[in-house]
Amino acid sequence: MKFSFLFQTLPVALTVAALIQTAHADQGNMRRALEALRNARYELNQASRDKGGHRTAAVRLIDQAIEQVKEGIAFAEAHGD
Repeated sequence: MKFSFLFQTLPVALTVAALIQTAHADQGNMRRALEALRNARYELNQASRDKGGHRTAAVRLIDQAIEQVKEGIAFAEAHGD
C-alpha cells in the first residue's frame, strides 16, 4: 500500500516543483507548493524500506525543491514580485 502511495506522491511533488520554476511568483501559490512538498517528504519518510535507493533519492530531490521554493519566496519578497 505504501509502495503505491510513493509512486502517486512523488510525481505530484516533482510536477509541483517543476511548475514553480515557470509560474509567476504568487506567494499564495508558492506557499501552497512548499506545503505540498513538505507533505510529500513526510509521506516518503513514512514509507517502509528504501525501494532500492529511490525513496532516499526522492527525498533528496524534494529537499532541493523545498530550498528552491523558499529562495523564490525570499526573492519575490525582496523585489516586490
